[in-house]
Amino acid sequence: MKILVTGREGQVARSLAQQGAGRDLVFAGRPEFDLADGDSIARTIAKVHPDLVISAAAYTAVDQAEDEPDLAMAINGEAPGLIGRAAAAIGVPVIHLSTDYVFDGSGDRPWREDDPTQPIGMYGKSKLAGEQALAASGASYAIVRSAWIYSPFGSNFVKTMLRLAETRDTLGIVSDQHGNPTSALDIADALLAVVDRWQENPRHGIDQVYHFAGTGATDWATFARAIFAAGAVHGGPDCDVESITSAQYPTRATRPANSRLDCTKFERTFGLKSPPWQTSLEKVVGTLLA
Repeated sequence: MKILVTGREGQVARSLAQQGAGRDLVFAGRPEFDLADGDSIARTIAKVHPDLVISAAAYTAVDQAEDEPDLAMAINGEAPGLIGRAAAAIGVPVIHLSTDYVFDGSGDRPWREDDPTQPIGMYGKSKLAGEQALAASGASYAIVRSAWIYSPFGSNFVKTMLRLAETRDTLGIVSDQHGNPTSALDIADALLAVVDRWQENPRHGIDQVYHFAGTGATDWATFARAIFAAGAVHGGPDCDVESITSAQYPTRATRPANSRLDCTKFERTFGLKSPPWQTSLEKVVGTLLA
């Protein structure tokens, strides 16, 4: 099965390259494939003519999206629909990666797929628009929402903490936002599990929204402490973590206070449950400090 993956340098794309070694994966990125250029999307999908598309690339600058709403909407909100239309034209399905930011962050229980969406920032609004555009595109699809993504690749919270700890004795980290830290390597495994199930039965779990994230929830401050504890095993940098509130660390875009995701539906449908977030974190930190 030839799989076209949108994006080359993103955390999930690079994780797919690692976890999908030996598979027929084709990675499409700029300049020849540009999510802000609809013609390049249609042209690339028609040229590659894959058996399946994994839509992993996105505009992920959450704060910057508030200042670039048109660009965020073009990339996150409109491009998934164009990908879907191009995929539908050659009769292939799309697996699309989305986010917990489609919810408003209220409540204290994990979000289910059928809970009402109400994004509170431009990034979340653009990602929700992308989900809706793909669903209306005519392509068969699975939308997989995740949260708090980190990996050995790119820029992410884990790498930032390890870098800051090299020069800082204390860090103030928000403790009133809760979610599921998720390794992009685990996300790659989940997306490939969908691919494998569809090879057996192309209609299995089709045209549905799913949640996939690390098992167990925490807050950012506790997550940071776990990063340093995992790093200590490998002689990594250490740092004291002071718990602070979101109000003490204002950002351009408001973050959801509750990003917990209920992943029961994905596990039930595709037979895969993410490892405990601490287990995946230890592996990634070990890779980074090796």
